[in-house]
Amino acid sequence: MMNPITLSLALAFLLPGLAVGAMVSPLLALPFVLAAVVVGLSLKMANTWQKFVVLRAGKLLGVKGPGLFLILPIVDSVTAVIDERIQTTAFNAEQALTKDTVPVNVDAIIFWHVHDARSAALEITNYREAIDRVAQTSLREMIGSSMLAALLSDRKAADAHLRDEIGRKTAEWGVSVTSVEIRDVAIPVALQDAMSRQAQAEREKQARVILGSAEAEIAGKFVEAATLYAGHPAALHLRAMNIIYETTKERGTTILIPTSMVDSMNPAVALALADQAPAVQAPAGQTGLLKTAA
Repeated sequence: MMNPITLSLALAFLLPGLAVGAMVSPLLALPFVLAAVVVGLSLKMANTWQKFVVLRAGKLLGVKGPGLFLILPIVDSVTAVIDERIQTTAFNAEQALTKDTVPVNVDAIIFWHVHDARSAALEITNYREAIDRVAQTSLREMIGSSMLAALLSDRKAADAHLRDEIGRKTAEWGVSVTSVEIRDVAIPVALQDAMSRQAQAEREKQARVILGSAEAEIAGKFVEAATLYAGHPAALHLRAMNIIYETTKERGTTILIPTSMVDSMNPAVALALADQAPAVQAPAGQTGLLKTAA
């Protein structure tokens, strides 16, 4: 398709020629028509993201663009117009087996651009199709060498591996791979249920481990408290009084306590007990009754 500048210049020669041919002589119009044809065939324009690969008599003349440039009609030809902007290509692998023989469907997308227009035009027939084929092949190779757990949990590593592998294969075609992103990894429904049960069992196991650690820590604190109370009987009585106080906050509460404990609440008795090695114990069967006001 002729660009607007070339079209305008061609018309600038063609229209006067037609006018001269109609008003004066057709022979005088011939130079204007030939000039219009030459301009239309020789003046080309490449956009800032485009590169034109030009052959002269079948041999590489050069890569032109961006901007306006001239070629020789008939002798020169534009064999390829290369877009150097970043392109995207979606690819997938269906029913590919992982290293642990699990069938998965993987969808991914690759971001790439042409950095060498000459190589992209001359080194390979169709670089776009080749990129798609290389991407699919590399994806299947990566899946076959990866465990399912690693494929699901560490996608960034898989993306980097694919980017490096595909980029290495396409570099000789003048194509650079910017990034590769795995969009989805689909696994069979039965396997999803098994993995869900496994994850639930792992969480339950971790919860029991945490609970056991907490019980062991609590038991250690109880041992420390028992050691402290054994050396300070008065502290044990004060703790008992505090427990009774906290319990009797509820109205209508009835508490049965040993008579010895009631006696120990007398400050004089408590001080005497503090000086004794063993605590004073009430006879078996003796209890006192403490009832809060209703």
